[in-house]
Amino acid sequence: MACTNCSTGSKDGTPRGCKNNGTCGTDSCNKLTVFDWLSNMSLPGGEEVFNCVEVRFKNGRKDFYRNNEKLTLSIGDIVATEASPGHDIGIVTLTGELVKVQMKKKNADPNGEVLKIYRKATQKDIDIWSEVRNREEPMKVIARELAIKLNLEMKISDIEFQGDGSKATFYYTANDRVDFRQLIKDYAREFGIRIEMKQVGFRQEAARLGGIGSCGRELCCSTWLTDFRSVNTSAARYQQLSLNPQKLAGQCGKLKCCLNYELDTYLDALKELPDLDTKLYTEKGDAVCQKVDIFKGLMWFAYTNNMAHWHVISADQVKEIVDLNKEHKRIAALEDYAIEPDTTSEESIEKSFQNVVGQDSLTRFDKPKNKKKRPSSKKKKVTADAPATEKPAKTAKPNQNRNNGGNNNKPANKQQGGGAPKEGGNRPNNKQGGNNNRRKKPSNNNNKPSSDNKNADKK
Repeated sequence: MACTNCSTGSKDGTPRGCKNNGTCGTDSCNKLTVFDWLSNMSLPGGEEVFNCVEVRFKNGRKDFYRNNEKLTLSIGDIVATEASPGHDIGIVTLTGELVKVQMKKKNADPNGEVLKIYRKATQKDIDIWSEVRNREEPMKVIARELAIKLNLEMKISDIEFQGDGSKATFYYTANDRVDFRQLIKDYAREFGIRIEMKQVGFRQEAARLGGIGSCGRELCCSTWLTDFRSVNTSAARYQQLSLNPQKLAGQCGKLKCCLNYELDTYLDALKELPDLDTKLYTEKGDAVCQKVDIFKGLMWFAYTNNMAHWHVISADQVKEIVDLNKEHKRIAALEDYAIEPDTTSEESIEKSFQNVVGQDSLTRFDKPKNKKKRPSSKKKKVTADAPATEKPAKTAKPNQNRNNGGNNNKPANKQQGGGAPKEGGNRPNNKQGGNNNRRKKPSNNNNKPSSDNKNADKK
């Protein structure tokens, strides 16, 4: 999670940051950040500011510290806190009265013994802190290799250095108990620091590492979810989900925490429906429930001797049939109470796309384009630009030497042959002769006697 101002905008691809030290308007620069909605409000007269602050460390780990030195602290300040041994470096994430609320939420006594803050971190503290943080990734690779050599069934998920570099905490996950006494000796000999091993669950590991879920958003455990409740397969059964472990499991390999989000709604809806084990007794045979639509209130029943054919019955009618069966009465058949499939089947529902917003059709690229032949624009330009005297010049030629009744507009001397070429023409006579031979048939057709001449001969 990060605000839009924290996106990459530099030339080398590194995040430019919003430069607000975790106090940007969205408060999403850090994981599990609490918005201080009392920051702009002044306390009543005579009231003192609560002297405890919330400090965040690596991967969202938080703890509460008391400000006995009465330092002026605000969100985003880097402070040196008490640790055992030495001191640790963290970032202040919350101050004021909301810290008291957070302590009560996490079952911490505001008036009890709390670790204290030494001072604001100096530049030397920050340099040491940054140096040891850069050593964590190379150490993780070596630590995993040493664990593999000892054939230990465990996984080193993360390493966290203390701010002064005097101690390192190794977080690991394992299914069973692991004897890592020899492993600690190897780590101390290899790295030369104090080693602390801490086992975390698979859900806590996913929360520390982070990631993207199947919904496309960041994991709930790494952004806002703080308490991990157990998730059972019964939650998937109540919601009519298929028990597919690949779909129901999250990044941690366990069942998704979001299966519990809508479970209460499904349980309230199931109270209005008969049990899934309900049997209906009819004269045609006994029927058992096969499927339930919780929110529509529909149930699918099938005869025991014909399990392939299902009948859709509403929940109210199922209750009526059950009441009749309790009185030792049987109905004739389920078909009398069944709902017509046209009202319930998805095929009968017309799914049409309405262009409400004004966007184009979704299937506009599926249809082939209609290629219409357009009239050539060149001919239009020629007729439009030509002078008015050229058009009658072409049609005003005399129709001399043409046969009567002929529709051919070509001159007759070409049809008869032997004519002299046009003046100024460069075409040879042999080409004219060839053209005459090609046009003998139209000349003969034109010389045929008409029907009027035949009638005159008969008379």
